[in-house]
Amino acid sequence: MTAVLEVSGLKTHFFTRGGVVKAVDGVDFSVARGEIMGLVGESGSGKSITGFSILGLIDPPGRIVEGAIRFNGEDIAQASQQRLAGLRGNRISMIFQDPMMTLNPVLRIDTQMIEAILAHEKVDRRTAWERSRDALGLVGIPSPEERLRAYPHQLSGGMRQRVAIATAFLNKPDLVIADEPTTALDVTIQAQIIYEAQKLTKHTGTAMVWITHDLAVVAGLADRISVMYAGRIVEQGDTDDVIDHPLHPYTVGLLGSVPSANKRGARLYQIEGMTPNMLALPDGCAFGPRCGMRTAACAAQPDVEDVAERRLRCFNPQGLAEARP
Repeated sequence: MTAVLEVSGLKTHFFTRGGVVKAVDGVDFSVARGEIMGLVGESGSGKSITGFSILGLIDPPGRIVEGAIRFNGEDIAQASQQRLAGLRGNRISMIFQDPMMTLNPVLRIDTQMIEAILAHEKVDRRTAWERSRDALGLVGIPSPEERLRAYPHQLSGGMRQRVAIATAFLNKPDLVIADEPTTALDVTIQAQIIYEAQKLTKHTGTAMVWITHDLAVVAGLADRISVMYAGRIVEQGDTDDVIDHPLHPYTVGLLGSVPSANKRGARLYQIEGMTPNMLALPDGCAFGPRCGMRTAACAAQPDVEDVAERRLRCFNPQGLAEARP
């Protein structure tokens, strides 16, 4: 399948008074047309910064210091702001965790959606209104004509997030980056949003990067999973392979922390320790101080290797025998 997005060797650093924060430190992945890739990890692992880097939304003291971001074959890592402005909301869209970061509270929904179309296309307002109405219908919003006349505060949280998703797909983008769009929603609405996202990617052929800390969410959503820790991807593979036979100890820990995976009445599993200080990362493997499988070899930095149809950054993968075909 044709790759819409190819990220290779991406490094985004923040130059602070306390030192250099390597928020993204050598990330590689690709997303094909119509594919959903889940980018998973704890808070502070660099997931959102990866998404913002793709869109060129990194503000000083941060900047992309190395690597390539190829969007439909064009390297946009160092593209001009004018070029990026032409891509944002048009060919590349983003869905934020809080829909109120996307929606203007003092403007009606129709005003905001119509402007999103007119900013990139020369069409009349009636056509833009009809496209906005149809987009709301595609994400399952009842009575879309009435909702277009509403203000954001008149809608529920789940309804606002659906409007944000509809707006992201308005111009039929090639790529959508979803930054934890279901975190603040209840489980029922979360399932509905995930269903709508899957339906839209299949309907439009749009590629999607779904950023989350919850492996349970991407298990039923993504085609592939990339697990991120301390600015690097530590495990990458097909969703079923990663969920059924995780190899990296961090992935094993994340899956073990999902409540539904534990027996009734059993104590919830917890990865020992805390995420590292990005200003003072440990020598060698960043996950080493928290890993129950660490050995003397972990004093060195593991390279990325192809293991059992997986991209893996680990000296002592767990369950390797079970994961092999």
